[in-house]
Amino acid sequence: MSENGAASPGDDPSDQFIGGDNDEGPRVEFYGGRGMSAFPIAFFIVWAIVQTALWRIGDTGGLIVGILVGLILGMFFVRGNWKTYANTIFEGMTQPVAVTAIVAWIWAGMFAQLLQDGGFVGGLVWLADAAGVGATLFPAITFVLAAVFTTGIGTGYGASVAFVGLFFPAGILLGANPVLLFGAILSGAIFGDNLAPVSDTTIVSAVTQDADIGGVVASRFKYIIIAAVVAFTGYIVAGSAMDGLEISGEAQAVFLESSEAIGLVHVIPMLAVIGAAVAGRHIVEAISWGIVIAIAFNLIFGLASLGDIVMFNAPSDAPFAGPLEFLPVLTIVESSDVGVTGSLMSGVAGFFELSILVLLIIGAAQIMIRGGAFEVLLDWSLENLATNVRNAELTMVATAALINSIITINTAAEVAIGPYISKIGERFNLNGYRRANILDGQTAAMGYIFPWSGGVLAGYGAMQTLPEQYEWLDQSMLVTPIDVVPFVFQGWLLVAVFVIAALTGFGREYITDRETEEVARV
Repeated sequence: MSENGAASPGDDPSDQFIGGDNDEGPRVEFYGGRGMSAFPIAFFIVWAIVQTALWRIGDTGGLIVGILVGLILGMFFVRGNWKTYANTIFEGMTQPVAVTAIVAWIWAGMFAQLLQDGGFVGGLVWLADAAGVGATLFPAITFVLAAVFTTGIGTGYGASVAFVGLFFPAGILLGANPVLLFGAILSGAIFGDNLAPVSDTTIVSAVTQDADIGGVVASRFKYIIIAAVVAFTGYIVAGSAMDGLEISGEAQAVFLESSEAIGLVHVIPMLAVIGAAVAGRHIVEAISWGIVIAIAFNLIFGLASLGDIVMFNAPSDAPFAGPLEFLPVLTIVESSDVGVTGSLMSGVAGFFELSILVLLIIGAAQIMIRGGAFEVLLDWSLENLATNVRNAELTMVATAALINSIITINTAAEVAIGPYISKIGERFNLNGYRRANILDGQTAAMGYIFPWSGGVLAGYGAMQTLPEQYEWLDQSMLVTPIDVVPFVFQGWLLVAVFVIAALTGFGREYITDRETEEVARV
């Protein structure tokens, strides 16, 4: 592993992540053939669609039940001993990609909560009000800022958490449509996740296609910027056409009056996180520096007390509670209120259910891979669809998009399908840059569109904590994950750009045109 936590040039990604072309491990056999190994994931997707789309319930706990039921029912289709099936679930759940996503959410959650409690949202509202930025422009500006932030830190999941916590309430208060605003945040995360040199998906797409990261990033900019320009325009047009929510005039006035420019001091910790990430520091280290600076600013400028950051609420009969009550981080409470509170705890607490859900989804994806459904699908497309270079590229786009729609953690999906993209591309002498760009374009896009996608769930998890932070914001103002699907403009446009590129040959490069540099140049 490299210093920033991603794969080093000499590492084999299949050793670190789910899937891989030469995976070794027990095969799980199913009644009905290899296709039945997709049952747990398929059941979960149907459950998620029914829950979120038909019944409008965006409850993460409900999705956990859905994937659990799918995994349990899947056992009844297993031929022979169920032990291998169970062990395969654990094998998937222990993959580093799942842990990486969870760590990014938790660190970003703490960071965003510190900025939130330090008045950064109020600072944004003050700045937008002073600059005359209203409901029409706010989603488009949020898209650009989220794109810049994600490009810097390299984790779209972390950016989704931070921007939902900070920009979502500010935008609602200014009159922006909440669905459009959430879509803009996810679109910005897609842009950065696709372009950032330190992004795990960027690195994996390059490594699996035997290409250098610098060349991959430079060659993909033309695709990303086309989608981004159209998306930016789309958010301006939609912002002028879509109405926001009716916020109580009194609540709006009170919040505007209490919004102070001093909250903007937290731009500095955000820049510190971006700077550290760009300098090649591990994402945990980069966000930790942001956390440290945010805590210091909260204390120095009186934006939050030490007790607001972390508070131990102890019962009156606890040993030494009384004598130490003078400490700013300790208070004596009734037994029903015992616990730990504060910004750090609040930032972490919102992601417990989401973390469990992600681990279970990765376990179900591993069942699909070990059971052979994944291999059947890709082998069929390789033999029947990739008949010429144009169809080959369309097949690469379609299969990458499909697998990323099923395996909701984008890095896991990318590593699983990477060898197949390489096999198709090499058959028609497409160079590593082109193959890596097609692979990562779909990976970045599909990881932030559907209700069961990791990026959407990360943002929604952060959103569910907002009513506890702002008196004027209630549950009815939150966005159900299914609602945002059509408004993730950057995602849909990025897929469209690659479909057009495959059809027209735009940006197509063969090995004879330009060979990729050695991966060791990463």
